[in-house]
Amino acid sequence: MSLRYLTAGETHGPQLTAIIEGLPSNLKLDFEALNFQLLRRQKGYGRGRRMQIEKDTAVIAGGVRHGYTTGAPVALIVENNDWKHWQNIMNIEPIEGTDEEKRRVHRPRPGHADLNGGLKYDLKDLRNVLERSSARETAIRVACGAVARQLLEHFGIKVAGQVIRIGEIVAPPNNLPLDELARLTEESSVRVVDKDTEAKMEAYIDQIKQEGDSIGGVVECIIEGAPIGLGSHVQYDRKLDGRIAQAVMSINAFKGVEIGIGFEAGELRGSQVHDEILYSKENGYYRASNRLGGFEGGMTNGMPIVVRGVMKPIPTLYKPLQSVDIDTKEAFAAQVERSDACAVPAASVVLENVVAWEVAKAFLEKFGGDSLGEIERNYEAYKQQLERY
Repeated sequence: MSLRYLTAGETHGPQLTAIIEGLPSNLKLDFEALNFQLLRRQKGYGRGRRMQIEKDTAVIAGGVRHGYTTGAPVALIVENNDWKHWQNIMNIEPIEGTDEEKRRVHRPRPGHADLNGGLKYDLKDLRNVLERSSARETAIRVACGAVARQLLEHFGIKVAGQVIRIGEIVAPPNNLPLDELARLTEESSVRVVDKDTEAKMEAYIDQIKQEGDSIGGVVECIIEGAPIGLGSHVQYDRKLDGRIAQAVMSINAFKGVEIGIGFEAGELRGSQVHDEILYSKENGYYRASNRLGGFEGGMTNGMPIVVRGVMKPIPTLYKPLQSVDIDTKEAFAAQVERSDACAVPAASVVLENVVAWEVAKAFLEKFGGDSLGEIERNYEAYKQQLERY
């Protein structure tokens, strides 16, 4: 059975819900570690008032007993504290009142799903679109990723991330050990290692906010310890780098993804791009460099997986862009919803957990079984196969 999940819920509804299917039995879940990922998502310089309202924690409502998965679907719930202010507006029952009382949205915001969704689903209240298309949905996706990364950690696979760029400010490169990178970025308000860069990014975000604007950036996820051979070359939809790319592009406001050096490869010669193959008795086959980000032929090659994504500036601006009222068809300043000036640090956390999910899914496809013990035996046999090769 393939690992998968579905989510449901709106940004101002009572809760976000996910059902995870395909987890093996006997996986011990660390509830604090799960909720720590949700806490990380809420941090970051430039976040708006919503993050002061919400204190996200995940409630497990099925599939876990006495701290261990049972093999049944795992149900996760993240409650929305802001729901108490929206109970009437978001009521599932019909309500009476004016458009203003119902908080009807009829002025679509450029860059959001408002107009496209209204046209596609024939909805005259665009709130029915924005409530689901909101990035609030990433909270429950992070919860799912937090479960997946616990499976990976059981097999020695580590996940970390960092912010590479916010607007014009670029963090200097580093080659820190993954544990050190995770520790230092966790101490940073913008998830960078360099303190001078952190100060510059904070000042830059303040400037953008004062101007009523927003700013995006580039974030990176690194995964170490993934074995050779996750994914496959035999069919387009089994290539793991392709599946990761799709998952990254599904994150709200992400407009680009690259593996390894990515688009830079278009500027270089082949001798400057491809990673030479080496061998030692201690390490087996490995690469002299990692420009291809841990992938060749859609499969992991044993080197660290390196994924970057670019997040556009959040389109909800306090100096609204021009739009068209769907009632009157007249030009109007786009309607403003509460938003962040910069959510790039939080996007780094979302990226980590989304990529971790895809790697965990590929791991279970390769070594899967109904119980954790069965997967352990399969994985150990494969490692022995690699050693004999």
